[in-house]
Amino acid sequence: MLSFITSLLPTSYFLPGWLTLDTNPLDSLLQGLVGACGISVLCSLMRVHIFLEEESWSNEKDRDTSSQRQPSHQRRTKTGLTGMLQFFLVTGVLAVVGSRVASLVVLEFCLRAVSGWVTAGPESRKFLQQLLVQSQFSVGCALSCSLYFLHEGASQRWLCLLLAAALSWFLARQATRLLHHVMALYKLHSSQRYCGICLSLLTSGRCLLPTLCRTLIITFSVAVVAAVSIINKHFLSATEALRFWTPLTICYTLLVVYMQEEQHRLPGSQAVLNAVVVRLGGLMVLMLTVGRWADVLHILMCFLGEASCLIPTKDLLDAASSQDEEDYTTYAKRTHRRRTGAQEKEHQS
Repeated sequence: MLSFITSLLPTSYFLPGWLTLDTNPLDSLLQGLVGACGISVLCSLMRVHIFLEEESWSNEKDRDTSSQRQPSHQRRTKTGLTGMLQFFLVTGVLAVVGSRVASLVVLEFCLRAVSGWVTAGPESRKFLQQLLVQSQFSVGCALSCSLYFLHEGASQRWLCLLLAAALSWFLARQATRLLHHVMALYKLHSSQRYCGICLSLLTSGRCLLPTLCRTLIITFSVAVVAAVSIINKHFLSATEALRFWTPLTICYTLLVVYMQEEQHRLPGSQAVLNAVVVRLGGLMVLMLTVGRWADVLHILMCFLGEASCLIPTKDLLDAASSQDEEDYTTYAKRTHRRRTGAQEKEHQS
C-alpha cells in the first residue's frame, strides 16, 4: 500500500533523476530522524559532561573565585521552539542527503579523527572533547548510511526504520530530560545527597567521556563498513574505483595536515568553522571531478547541516578550550609551588 501511494507522487515525472532521493521518501525521513536523535543525544550528554567538569573544577578552587564563575554553556542550552526548529532542520537535511555523500562524510571524519588523535599528543583530552562536538553531523550521517546498508533489501524496511526512529526518539527525550535536570538541580542534589541520578553523576561522572568515545568508535566502525560498501556499488570496475579513491585519499590527507596547523593558530570555534568550509569545499571539488550533480547538491546541503549543528554549540567548543587552559594553568601553579617548597626545605636543611 505504501509503495503504491509513493509511486503516484509526481516527482519522477517533473524532476530529473539526479534530484530524486535514493530511497523511498518515508525511509529517508525515518533515517534522517534517527540521525537527528543521535545528534541530540550526543549534544545533551556532552553538555552534561562539560557541566560536571566545570563543577568539579570550581569545587577545587577557593571560595571567592568559584562563587564568581558561572558555566559558560549553561546560558545557551537549546530549549523550546529554537531547539525543535534546529532538530527538524537537521532531520530534513539528513533525509535529503544521499547515502553516497553521507558515506563520504563518514570516511572523511574517520580519517580526520585518526590522524588528529595520532598528532594530538599531550592534548588528547582537549582533542577528544572538541572532536565529539565536531562529530555531530558526521554521527547523523553515520547512523543514516548504516541504516541504509543494514536494511537494504528488507521486505518491511519502513517498519524496521519506524521502530528504530521510535527508540531513538525515546533516547533523545531521556537525554534532554537528564540535561535539564542536571542544569537545574545538580548543585542542590549533590550537596544534599538524596537524588540517585545526581549521586551517580557525582561518583561516576568522569566515566561519561570515555563511554561516549567507545560508543562513537563502535558507531563509526559499522558506518565505515557500510560506507565502503555503498560507494563501491557505484563503480563498474576496480579501475574506476581506484580512480575515485586515490584523489580522495590524497586530497583529505593534505587537508587534515592543513587543518591541524590552523587549529593551533585560531580559537577553537573559529578553527572548526574554517575547517568545515575547507573540508566540504574540497569534497565539492572532488565531486565536480569524479561525481554526479546529485552529489554536488547533497554537499551543499551538508554545509547547511554542519552549520545547524556547530553554530548552536560554539559555546561547547569554547568551554572545552578554556577548560583545558584553566586546567593547565592550575597544574603549572601547583608544580611551581611544589618546587618552591622543595627548594625552601633544602635551604633550611
